[in-house]
This record gives sequence, structure tokens and C-alpha cells, in this order.
Amino acid sequence: MKKMGMQAVDLAIQNGVDLDGTPIPPKMLKLYNRIMDEENKRERSGVKKSMRNRCVKTGSKHFDQATLNQLLIESGWEGLKEKEILFFYS
Repeated sequence: MKKMGMQAVDLAIQNGVDLDGTPIPPKMLKLYNRIMDEENKRERSGVKKSMRNRCVKTGSKHFDQATLNQLLIESGWEGLKEKEILFFYS
């Protein structure tokens, strides 16, 4: 199974099998699907806020704090908030 990118994770979840080939326990899949179903029902007001949230969450895994902050600002978003710094960089 391809192991790169979020598509690989999504496909593994759909198949109920982890990336290493082991089955995902049914209780875990049930809870995951229940939460995702609830999230899919939530009304949205815009895309840019969700995009920024994803950039911060994922970007913090790939960039140091100063770099991600600068990238956000250069892209037209506000820089990292104090609570994001504490959560992702502490």
C-alpha cells in the first residue's frame, strides 16, 4: 500500500487496514466514522479559516515556529497565535 500523503491515510481508513497491513480495530473505526459524520454535518462559513488551520496543524510538523510564522504572514494570513505556539511548539 502507498504510504505517502493524506490520501494514503484516507484509503487505509476506508479499507479498515493500517499502513502496515494490520487491521484497524472495529471500535476505532466506528468512533472515527461517528466523529467524522458529526463534523460533516457542521455548517461552514468560509474556506480560508479552515485552510489556515490546516496549514498551522500540518505546517508545524514540517517547519520551525519562525519559518511557519513568516510563511503565514507572507501568504496573507495572520501569524501564529500564542495558543498555537503553545500547543504545537511546546
